[in-house]
Amino acid sequence: MNRLVLTAQIAERGAMRYTPAGLPAVDLSLKHESQVTQNGSARQVSMEIKARAVGDITQRLAALEMGSQHGFAGFLGSQRNGRGVVFHVTEIHSADAGMS
Repeated sequence: MNRLVLTAQIAERGAMRYTPAGLPAVDLSLKHESQVTQNGSARQVSMEIKARAVGDITQRLAALEMGSQHGFAGFLGSQRNGRGVVFHVTEIHSADAGMS
């Protein structure tokens, strides 16, 4: 299974563009910070991940404020150049809403 669920802030958001199939698409960068437990010890985690939204979800994403925190869900895939990964966002939830 390839599913990623992440609470993150919108760090960057590119301009709306369109795929060759005519679907709206937006590239963005999501920043996550939290404390997790690893092997019984608390650990601070801070990371930024490249993300992409395609289709109807881009309308909702465009309306969100920069720096606002939300729950994002989707899947991981390769970047166009084959180097690294990109988080394909398929769902957006308010940060305080549960995600399943």
